[in-house]
Amino acid sequence: MEKFEEVERSIAKKFRKNIWSKFISAVKEYKLIKEGDKIAVCISGGKDSMLMAKCMQQLQKYSEVNFETEYIVMNPGYNEINRQIIEDNARLLNVPIKVFNTQIYDIVANIEETPCYLCARMRRGYLYRYARELGCNKISLGHHFDDVIETVLMSTLYAAEFKTMMPKLKSTNHEGMELIRPMYKVKEEDIIAWKKYNDLQFIRCACRLTESCATGDEGMGSKRQEMKELIRKLRKTNPHIDANIFRSIHNVNLETIIGYKKGNKRHSFLDDYDK
Repeated sequence: MEKFEEVERSIAKKFRKNIWSKFISAVKEYKLIKEGDKIAVCISGGKDSMLMAKCMQQLQKYSEVNFETEYIVMNPGYNEINRQIIEDNARLLNVPIKVFNTQIYDIVANIEETPCYLCARMRRGYLYRYARELGCNKISLGHHFDDVIETVLMSTLYAAEFKTMMPKLKSTNHEGMELIRPMYKVKEEDIIAWKKYNDLQFIRCACRLTESCATGDEGMGSKRQEMKELIRKLRKTNPHIDANIFRSIHNVNLETIIGYKKGNKRHSFLDDYDK
């Protein structure tokens, strides 16, 4: 049996409950894929996006909904080692990637403030443009369950707003394009377990600006890593803490919210308090 067949079998069998079923659940609940879609599956070289690619391949085989896929890798300026790892993994796992080059790392190298924010914005724009060139109407990103709840906590604790990562979004700058996140319900610990079970190695951080390129599972010293640690601590007293955070974004009680914003308009509970 080829390696990619073993990997596909593990998704369908051993990790059916924790990965495959949750992947399918997100696709169906949030209506991520429609008949006739052409989806650019965006691969960064990490474990999350590569597992997403394999799940999308599986879905395409068995789904009653007909859709097309392109598997794209944006090279923002990887060093040769990391680029080779990505290409080797794609061959090993039978993912037909298309690599396109950009100079994002060169551009943001001279930015002193928020280079990571600028890099992320530019990467998203390049992905949308290349996907459109390929005739796609959607891009698919590998953000997972943990990314969602960490975003909620970071927004609350550091941005002073209750904000989450949406399972799908219409692009505001690229008309007719949409972003989907089919890994939305899959936990990172299960992705790591899948990786280890199949003895796979992926790049973890390929940012040559910080010289922190590595393969592994632990996050970098960032606010997101800080949130991971906080959730670990909270889970010691309440093992369901992460699930509760996730459910809370599906269960907002507007009758107890002081204020909220929709578009550019702000609303207050006082607007209709005396009505």
